[in-house]
Amino acid sequence: MARSLKKGPWVDDHLMKKIDAMNQARDRKVVKTWSRRSTITPEMVGHTLAVYNGRKFIPVYITENMVGHKLGEFSPTRQFKGHSSKVEKVAKIAGAPGAAGAPGAGGGPAGGTGGGAGAGAPAGKQG
Repeated sequence: MARSLKKGPWVDDHLMKKIDAMNQARDRKVVKTWSRRSTITPEMVGHTLAVYNGRKFIPVYITENMVGHKLGEFSPTRQFKGHSSKVEKVAKIAGAPGAAGAPGAGGGPAGGTGGGAGAGAPAGKQG
């Protein structure tokens, strides 16, 4: 649920004090913060905040498009390792003995384990 507009955006007091002090001194330095829950306000635009993601501090340069979002949105906490690729799946299936797409698998006209009179003879000339 969204916060009421009459209350305004919520920012940790200690973070807002640091931002206000830097704006007064016209200073631009990286500020470390653990406050992922704080909303980005227009006063923060142009500053770089190092937001903690549980393991390390991720530097986030605040732009105008980020105003209204939370700091935690720009510091991901999970690292996506990726799904297995299609190439690995195809190689796994094709390389398996007895698989449908594997060479030497029976049942098809080109490869086969069929025996009998017609093995190796052209079609229609069985004798």
